[in-house]
Order: sequence, then C-alpha cells, then structure tokens
Amino acid sequence: MIEYLHTCLQDFLRYSDAAPWLFTRRAFWVFFGGVVGLYSLFYRRTRMRNIYLMLISLFFYYKTGGWFVSLLLFSAFSNYLWGRWIGSAHTKGTRTTFLLAGLMTNFGMLIYYKYAYFFTDLLNQLIPDTYETYNWLAYCWNACLQTHFSVNDILLPVGISFFTFQAVSYLVDVYTRRTDVVRNLFDFTFYLSFFPQLVAGPIVRASAFIPQIYRKYEISKREFGHALFLIMTGLVKKLVFADFLAINYTDRIFEQPSLYSGVENLMAIYAYALQIYCDFSGYTDMAIGIALLLGFRLPINFNSPYKATSLSDFWRRWHISLSTWLRDYLYIPLGGNRKGKIRTAFNLMVTMLLGGLWHGAHFKFIIWGGLHGTGLLLEKMMHPFQKKYSNRLLVRMIFIFIVFHFVCLGWMFFRAETMADVMGMFHQLIYAFRLEHLWRFIIDYKLIASLLTAGFFFHWIPAGWQESIRGKFIEWPLWGKGLVVLVILLVVNYFLLADIQAFIYFRF
Repeated sequence: MIEYLHTCLQDFLRYSDAAPWLFTRRAFWVFFGGVVGLYSLFYRRTRMRNIYLMLISLFFYYKTGGWFVSLLLFSAFSNYLWGRWIGSAHTKGTRTTFLLAGLMTNFGMLIYYKYAYFFTDLLNQLIPDTYETYNWLAYCWNACLQTHFSVNDILLPVGISFFTFQAVSYLVDVYTRRTDVVRNLFDFTFYLSFFPQLVAGPIVRASAFIPQIYRKYEISKREFGHALFLIMTGLVKKLVFADFLAINYTDRIFEQPSLYSGVENLMAIYAYALQIYCDFSGYTDMAIGIALLLGFRLPINFNSPYKATSLSDFWRRWHISLSTWLRDYLYIPLGGNRKGKIRTAFNLMVTMLLGGLWHGAHFKFIIWGGLHGTGLLLEKMMHPFQKKYSNRLLVRMIFIFIVFHFVCLGWMFFRAETMADVMGMFHQLIYAFRLEHLWRFIIDYKLIASLLTAGFFFHWIPAGWQESIRGKFIEWPLWGKGLVVLVILLVVNYFLLADIQAFIYFRF
C-alpha cells in the first residue's frame, strides 16, 4: 500500500509530455478540489493566500509546461526588477533606458522561443544552409544539472505569448504612470503566474489585477452561481462542440480538402469557425469562473463575435484582451488615427500583421492578419454608408452575414497546414461545390450537423435570451444547480474522447 501511494505521489509530481494538465482533464479537477479545500485555511489571510496561490500557480505551470517554469520565474524576477528600476528612476532618459531594456528582454525571449525557426529559415533562404537553431536554455540546464535535454530543438513554452504581453503591459504602464510599481516580488510573481489565465489568457493588466490581491476574499451567491455557469458552459463548448467537431469532421476535411466536395469543405469551414470560438471562449469561460471562485475577477474576453456587423465590431468582440492590448500598446503608440489617412492605414496594417504573427511563426498567420487589415481599411472607406443604414434590421443581418463569411475566409488561412490546402479548398468551393451533397452531409453526419445548428443557434440568439438563461441558472437553489451540473457532466462524458485535444491557443 505504501509503495502504491509512493508511486501515485511520484506520478503526481512528475511532468508528462503525453498528459499535460488541462482544464478538461479529470486530474486537474481533482487537484482543483484539493486546492479549494486547502484554500479554506488561507483565504482570510491575504498574504498567505497570495503566496499559496502563487505556489499553486507555479506547480500548475510545471504540470502544463514542464521545466519551462524556470522561464516563467525568470520573467517574473526580471520584470519585477525592471519595474522597480523604471519606477525609481529620476530622469525621463533613465526611465526610457530601463523600459527599452525591459522590452528587449521580453521580446527577445519571445522571439527566440517562438520565432527562431521562422527567422532562421528566412536567413537560410538568403544564404543557404548557413544558420542553425540552438537551444541555449537546454545547454544551461545540461551544464548546471547534468541533464540531457536536446540542444538542437527549441520547444515553444506554453503560454509564453500571454505572460510576456502581461509583463510588457506592466512595464509600459509603470513608465507612463498608469499603474503603481509592485514592490513585493511574491505579489508580482503571483500576478504574472496566476494559473486560471496563465497559459491561454485573457491577458490581464496589472492595474486591473494587482489591487485585487490586497483585498479580502469576497464572493456573493450570485457570483458563485455565475462562476459555476461559466465553468459548465466552458466544458460544454470545449468538449461537446470544439473537440468533437475537430476530431470527427474538421481535421479530416482540412487534411485533404481535395477529396471532398465544395459543400463538405464549406461545412468544414463553418465547423472550424465554431470550433475555434468554442475552444478559445470555452477556455476563458472556465478561467474566469475558476478565478472567480478563488475571489478574483478577470475581464471578459469574448462577446458573441459572430454577431458583429463590421470587422471593427468583430475585433471588439473577439479575444478582447488581445485586441485592446494591440490597440493600446501598438496601434496608438504608432500614431493611431491622429496623423492622417495614409499613416492611419499604415498603423492599422502593421498592427494587424503583427497581430497575425503573434498567433504563430508562419506566413499563413501573416496572411490572415493582412487579410483582416485590408478588410478594416476597406471598411473605413465604407463607414459613411454603413453608419447611415446600420439601424435597419435587414441591413444589419446582411452586414452580419458578410462579416461572418469574411472571418470564415480568414479562418481558412488560419487553420490550413499549407497554402496548397487553401488553394485546394478554393478549387473545391468554386469548381466542385455540388449542392446536392448538402443533403448527404446532413444524413451522413447527423451529429455534426446537429452540433453546428445548435452551436450557431445559441450563438446568434438575442443577447437578452442568453442573459435570461444565465440569470435563471444563477437564481436557482443549490439543489437545482447541482442537478443541472450533473446533467451537463453526463452529456460531457458522453462526448468525452480518450484523446482530449489541447486548447488551440496553448501554442500561442
């Protein structure tokens, strides 16, 4: 028995590449139950609560990303120091120097881990077979700890884009005096590593989160119901919709689009639009709900984006924490729309191209960002017409239809593995559409068709209906909530697959 418990403890403490912790794994919820149980000992003592959650967050990141937790600790320590130095500098020149050094540290780390292969390939196209990538972190680990990590491969740390962008926003806000310097290293590490939103957002500003860590724990009955609602809807979005659509239809079509008719390709594009929304918004729903149970409020990250009547409206609804980050820390510092139409167009296109590159080190993401940038520029030209007629219901429905399909066009580049696959999908859509296959799709893929219909129905119903559903769940007595949770878990278990899919945005 003792040996068995010892083995279980070793498995619990060991990181596994094959089974990283996700919010959709049973092991995580067992762990979270234990976290909440021990939390009852600390939640009234602010200092101990923060240290406890910081340690839990670091352990969670270790179970999710392995020894890259050392990179997270380095980021926390270095940005804590940069923030202190920026805040204590007496001259603007000194403050600017510290800010630039901090930005170089953060972006240098991000570029090295995320874009090393991308830029090496570009250089090798100019000067063939001249440059090779080298993993210096693995080299240091091997030298110091006698480990045997490969120095020839550079792996992407989980969530590096998210905690790096949080750190950058903190440094800039300290520089511009929009937020106060965090003077306790543990507090700053807690802010940067808070596990609900650590690996896939939302991107949380220090000015919104840091004040919360000094407040006493407080959560109302309505907030508890709201947190439970978010966690349940997140699980349904991820496991019932996103994963099932991916494994049973979307991945199959995108891998070999030329083998399927245009109708089947179109359904795959629609399915991916629903999949990526349910995957990402499902994660952030769970993240916001888990954080709320622990007494912390995270910002909303999605607001029915496929209801958008314009691309600008879409980006006010989709990945809100990233779009506002790009606006506040890139677009506006470049000059925004204050320096004439040509400069505005340039600033907008640069922002969208870099926003596309943020999603991955591949030209397809740059194309995706450029497509959205071009769409936003065209939209600015049509703004007077859109503003004049947007109050008419039929016109609004037409705008929603156009914007949704433009976004779906972008998702083709976002999802496809190669440009040849994109061209293959276009070919099938144009030359082999075969409308008669629509009925065959409905018959052969009954469950897929049902999920698509249900997913978009609940997405497009009026906001008042959505709010009514949430409000009724919150108002139900505890036994009613428990019954709903039980039913949802049974449904999720029905759809649950042995091969749980990682969250799409983990790799960003």
